[in-house]
Amino acid sequence: MACSCNFLISAYPAPQTFSTSLTPSNKPFNASFSSSSPFRFGEALGRSSRPRLQVRIFWRNPSAADRISPIVASAKWDPLKIMISGAPASGKGTQCEFITKKYGLVHIAAGDLLRAEVSVGSENGKRAKEHMEKGLLVPDEIVVTMVKERLLQKDARENGWLLDGYPRSLSQATALENLEIRPDLFIFLDVPEEILVERVVGRRLDPVTGRIYHLKYFPPESEEIAARLTQRFDDTEEKVKLRLETYHENVEAVLAIYEDVIIKVNGNIPKEDVFAQIDSALTRLLESKEKTHSTSMATGGIH
Repeated sequence: MACSCNFLISAYPAPQTFSTSLTPSNKPFNASFSSSSPFRFGEALGRSSRPRLQVRIFWRNPSAADRISPIVASAKWDPLKIMISGAPASGKGTQCEFITKKYGLVHIAAGDLLRAEVSVGSENGKRAKEHMEKGLLVPDEIVVTMVKERLLQKDARENGWLLDGYPRSLSQATALENLEIRPDLFIFLDVPEEILVERVVGRRLDPVTGRIYHLKYFPPESEEIAARLTQRFDDTEEKVKLRLETYHENVEAVLAIYEDVIIKVNGNIPKEDVFAQIDSALTRLLESKEKTHSTSMATGGIH
């Protein structure tokens, strides 16, 4: 596991503190340190009339907070690339909130991208709506380009991304593979179908805040909020059953594409327990990236 360190460097006439590489005699000096005891730079710094520097390194184990977005943002390894999948109402949105809050990833929902196009009435939006109202998958050529462009934006490239609910078919997964877009981890939320139908039919949207409520499991806090809630046009029982039928026809092929990086999570338990399973997997993945990064540094692979 990677550790952080503080450098206390003393030299006459006054102490100096450095947070980056030392540059004695105007000659750059790079080194990695593994000792916890004080030492003196000997021949590495060269002999000169200048006083030698004494360096103390104070090691500390990283806290849980160290292993989330601030570390990822400043490190030189590739940021996390995560996909999360599951049937409609399997809890992807809730888990995405937990993940992005802790790990600082950019949340990208293909469904939101599509609905934005539908909302503004674009040509792609009109074509997408025709398919969504029938419970069918939107044609790949409409969605793939939108997803690709969003993943290539600066924030996603620098902070890592969490792709929510996409790909949903073998052709979509293949299109991403051809674009060399592949996750470090594919999270699959598994929930029984009867629970999914109940979750969808009772789901409501607050158009002011964008918050999702459920009439049974997560009712609004006030009458004012309750009065303005709306139901998505595709959240009826008839349409959700069509969506689930389409989902089941495609899901196994998608899972086969990512079988080497997939984790299956029981989504029919309290949301905090669902996240505990996901968090454990992401922590292990992040630690693996840190270990690889540290090994590369020790062998001179990163400068």
